Amino acid sequence: MDLYVQKFGGSSVANTERIFNVARIVTDTYKEGHNVVVVVSAQGDTTDDLLEKAAEINENPSKREMDVLLSTGEQISISLLAMAIEKLGFPVVSLTGWQAGFLSDSNHGNAKIRRINTERLETELDKRNIVIVAGFQGLNRYDNITTLGRGGSDTSAVALAASLHAQRCQIFTDVDGVYTADPRIVKNAKKLDAITYDEMLELASLGAQILHNRSVEMAKKYNVELEVLSSLEKTKGTIVKEVVKVEKMLIKGVTKDDDIARISVIGLPDRPGIAFKIFSALAAKKVNVDIILQSIGRDGTKDISFTVAKNHKELAVQTLEEKMDILGAAKILSNDDVSKVSVVGAGMETHPGVASTMFEALFNLDINIKMIATSEIKISVLIDKKDAEKAVIAIHDAFDI
Repeated sequence: MDLYVQKFGGSSVANTERIFNVARIVTDTYKEGHNVVVVVSAQGDTTDDLLEKAAEINENPSKREMDVLLSTGEQISISLLAMAIEKLGFPVVSLTGWQAGFLSDSNHGNAKIRRINTERLETELDKRNIVIVAGFQGLNRYDNITTLGRGGSDTSAVALAASLHAQRCQIFTDVDGVYTADPRIVKNAKKLDAITYDEMLELASLGAQILHNRSVEMAKKYNVELEVLSSLEKTKGTIVKEVVKVEKMLIKGVTKDDDIARISVIGLPDRPGIAFKIFSALAAKKVNVDIILQSIGRDGTKDISFTVAKNHKELAVQTLEEKMDILGAAKILSNDDVSKVSVVGAGMETHPGVASTMFEALFNLDINIKMIATSEIKISVLIDKKDAEKAVIAIHDAFDI
């Protein structure tokens, strides 16, 4: 008997009507003869509401207690969905993350799944129960509740699919698949029938907010076939899997990421070891760095610029300011009024002209490029935020995706 893992985000279970809609999707799958494990997120704005409640009590609560609080959002969702499925007349059981066997490390707020003890899940499936699991949460070695951080429910679903050897992991969202660009920005964006893990991982990392990159990494590692589809419309979605590389160059998407800050360290001594000192200091503070640009040394000095997530800007600047004497830098500049615009597609490296087409589209709009980064399947540029949307539209049109 085939097993399907189905994940529903917060907007899919935001109210009573939508909960019953999800219940019908789940029970229709069950009626087709499949075993079903469902992962759900907290309803709508529940997590934001819980964060506000915490702030009213304590402006600086411990991460452990925040995990205890935030994990309750998913528990509300699983119980309400189970009640709806009960009302439709189907056997169902809801399980918290720890009841479902999720064992994690102790990094509260952003824990990693170490393993899943599937014994309880397998017992419930053998009874032909529909199993509803709270996403986003687990239990560490000290029996403390942990949460898995951003995209945690997607990651929970993929981990379950891998551990239970599911035939497919379906991610239901409020969009009906993966598009070549954000359809709210690019009116002629096209929905993709299929996309590779690597392409989806790049899109997720570069600002496409459909799947979280952690879940895609896990799906690729364990060869879990994903399907992204709508919980609100009964339409075919997008399959994410390992696809045989074809000779034809395919641009799969154009994305923008506004959650970016540029930091420039000016007037550094032009000698070995300076870059190491900068980026080792940032790594010690767990600041992830993306695009890096180093100027050609002149008059014994050089400049190094790089990008970080916007919420890491202040920490990065503070960390480097504390190292000014060691670095010998003249000054540190930062700017978060920038966006990263990227094109993604397998085979770009073997097809000349991709970069020139992208850059020509920006030139025609008189958009200045501040930084450039490339890989086998992507080209990213840093530009002023005010230009980002029109840049995405122009690039999408230039490639005639």
